[in-house]
Amino acid sequence: MAHLYILENKDKKHYIGITNFLPEKRLEVHNKGKVYSTKLNKPWHIIYLENFDSLETARVREKQIKSWHGGNAFKKLVAEAAGSSNGRTVAFGAINLGSSPSPAASAGSKNKK
Repeated sequence: MAHLYILENKDKKHYIGITNFLPEKRLEVHNKGKVYSTKLNKPWHIIYLENFDSLETARVREKQIKSWHGGNAFKKLVAEAAGSSNGRTVAFGAINLGSSPSPAASAGSKNKK
């Protein structure tokens, strides 16, 4: 079994990697500072995980995701992993969705106090 994982730190920096170890054990290695690419930005936590039958298939997916890094597809993947809706749900009290709400949205919010 192989795993692709995305780590995030408190500064919202990300690291994408693959491993054939248990993801939790690999995370411990990152947080102990034993991985050159992540030792300066710890602590990390796992925000996304995919399982594969082999490291080869995990590597293909890793390359795909790394090609998106910083782009909209990567941001969408990370947001979906975190369950983000950009705060645009009724649960967050969003009535006007943007700086220029539509006339219908404005009419709906006039009676709210």
